Amino acid sequence: MANAVEIRWHGRGGQGAKTASLLLADVAFNTGKFVQGFPEYGPERMGAPITAYNRISDEKIRVHSNIYEPDFVVVVDETLLDSVDVTKGLKKEGAIVINTSQPKEDIIKKLNGYEGKVFTIDARKVSMEALGKYFPNSPMLASIVKVTGIMDEETFLNEMEGSFKHKFASKPEVIEGNMKALRLALQEVK
Repeated sequence: MANAVEIRWHGRGGQGAKTASLLLADVAFNTGKFVQGFPEYGPERMGAPITAYNRISDEKIRVHSNIYEPDFVVVVDETLLDSVDVTKGLKKEGAIVINTSQPKEDIIKKLNGYEGKVFTIDARKVSMEALGKYFPNSPMLASIVKVTGIMDEETFLNEMEGSFKHKFASKPEVIEGNMKALRLALQEVK
């Protein structure tokens, strides 16, 4: 599939990985892309490992399956590095984005010899500063947009603000915090 970007998300139930993948699909769609955003369901429950996926393309997407060889991987919960092979099938030309406060050198040791690019962000710190609570999905969403370059950052922020205004129409205070989390994450991803 030419010109397509495939992303696999790893998180735990309740952390917002599924929501972030669906939001990414929405904003990419709004910029004229062809998209897919979907979770892989099983016996998920709060705290159990979950997987979600995105396909984003300039052309019609005719593949309807899980993503086995992603261009990018997002790890919302670093504890999954000890139990899930998050780099399985990850293309060397791609990258992985991990939510962690640990030094990148320590994280790389847990990536099964992955030789591609590794990006980190402390989504807890960003979330606490912007929202006063730990919601890692907004910082991780902004991080993958920055790393992939699938859309211009200003376009992304404008689309997300519109999405938040629709989603949180009855809670406008939530919009400001989430927008701050997105902006901070765009600056903080390393």
